[in-house]
Amino acid sequence: MNPFDPDAHAARIERDGYTVLPDLLDAEGLEAVRTALTPHLGGHLGRNAFEGYATERVYTLVARGKVFEDLTEHPQILALIDRFLLPGYLLTASQAIAIQPGEAAQGVHFDDGFYRLPRPRPAASLSVIIAIDPFTDQNGATDLLPGSHLWSDAEVEAIGRDPDAASRLVPAVMPAGSAIVFQGHMLHRGGANRSDAPRLALTNQYCQPWGRTQENYFLSVPREQVRAMSPRLQALLGYEIWPPFMGHVTASHPRKALEPDFVPPVLRPPAAV
Repeated sequence: MNPFDPDAHAARIERDGYTVLPDLLDAEGLEAVRTALTPHLGGHLGRNAFEGYATERVYTLVARGKVFEDLTEHPQILALIDRFLLPGYLLTASQAIAIQPGEAAQGVHFDDGFYRLPRPRPAASLSVIIAIDPFTDQNGATDLLPGSHLWSDAEVEAIGRDPDAASRLVPAVMPAGSAIVFQGHMLHRGGANRSDAPRLALTNQYCQPWGRTQENYFLSVPREQVRAMSPRLQALLGYEIWPPFMGHVTASHPRKALEPDFVPPVLRPPAAV
C-alpha cells in the first residue's frame, strides 16, 4: 500500500481537478460494503436519463450502515476536503450507484451546477467516487475532463456544442477499492456500460458550510440514529453551527435537538409571567 501524501494529492486536485486514492479500501473493506449494501439493492432504476434508466441508486447511504458512516469521515478523504472547503463543511449527497449493462453514458455535467456562481471560481464542493467494482473503459468508469474546473462559463457552455467533446474525456480506469476525489465544478459523466456485468460505486459529496445540501438529512435520517453517530459525522449532517449563528435551532445549538427529551421551543408552554 502506498503511503498517503495529502500535499501531492491536493496539488493534483488544484492542477487537474481530481486525484486518485489507489488503496482506500482493502478486500475486507470491499466485502463489508457489499454485505451492508446488498439488502438495499433490488432493481429501483432511475427515473430519467441523468439518473440512468438502467442505473440503480441508493440514496442517503450514510445512514444505511456503520461502514458507510466510517467512509464518510474517512481520514484520507477529509484530509483533502479540509484543503479546499471552509471549516464546518457539510455532507451534501451520499449514495451508491450501480450502472447496469446496456446503460448509456450520462450527459457531461458538473456536480455543483445548482450553486449559481460565476466561473472560474474556487470549489463550492468536492465529490468522492469509490470503486466497489473495478472501473474499466467498458463497464461505465467515470469519464473526466481534466482541467475543466478552471474553465469559464463560456467554455463550459461551448463543450455542449463541441462534436468532438467525447474524445476529450478520460475514463477513470482503476481497481476496486480506489477512489477519485475531484472538485465539484469539474466536468465529468458516468460512462456507458458496454460490459455484461453491473459496475458498483459509492459516492459522497461535500459542500461549503454556507451551501444548501442536496439531501435533507434532518428529514431523512432519524434523530435517534444520528444521536449514535460520531460528533464529526453529526456535524457533517448539519448538527453544528457555522459561526456566528448559521444553523441554530430557535437560538440554540442544533446538537441539542438530539437530546432524548428535546422539545422544539415552539411547542413548549409559554413561561409564566
